[in-house]
Amino acid sequence: MIPWVQLDSAPIPGGGALRLKQRGSEFSIMLDTNELMNSRLSGSEEALAKLSCERIQGRSAPKILIGGLGMGFTLRAALAALGNDASVTVAELVPAVVAWARGPMAQVFGGCLNDPRVAVHEGDVGSLIRSDTSSWDAILLDVDNGPEGLTRQGNDALYDFSGLAAAHEALKPGGVFSVWSSGPDDHFTRRLRQAGFSVDEIGTRARGKRGARHVIWIATKRAG
Repeated sequence: MIPWVQLDSAPIPGGGALRLKQRGSEFSIMLDTNELMNSRLSGSEEALAKLSCERIQGRSAPKILIGGLGMGFTLRAALAALGNDASVTVAELVPAVVAWARGPMAQVFGGCLNDPRVAVHEGDVGSLIRSDTSSWDAILLDVDNGPEGLTRQGNDALYDFSGLAAAHEALKPGGVFSVWSSGPDDHFTRRLRQAGFSVDEIGTRARGKRGARHVIWIATKRAG
């Protein structure tokens, strides 16, 4: 069996470090002993984008914010689902992840960062959310393993009541706030509803009809 080789590591603001590993053509991004993503498992990340884009289909010049670049699966799926008039901003907190996308994982990304519809923001997605009012048609979050700050404690502020209120305020009427998770969380579902969203909790798989079961929340800002 081909052994894993660590290609690089990068500190996370606030503590901890990400590690990029490779085994043959397979890549993995690790946080300590937790695998955050693997290049062979893209199904649920792609579903995050497809389900979200379906909810805003037909909008003129939609504006999308994706929190977390990862391995680009959500970004690529969003670009495939959106028209040429869309704009997609990807917020990535760790600059090295962007460098990995343009370097050792360039083949995985397939040139999607060069799409003219894409802008990359190297910084905190929460700051972007809090800086805008009624600006986004959809906000997609895939920055942790669920609605809690696994990669950094500061991410908790994305999922608490104040964070959800900020996301609600940042969306246009009828806009969509979508969150990827490795598993269900009834408390988070209740918080979304209390924040003024209509909520669908959708089960999906990491790899087609197989693989680990993941959860995606599609929370819609009620018009008016």
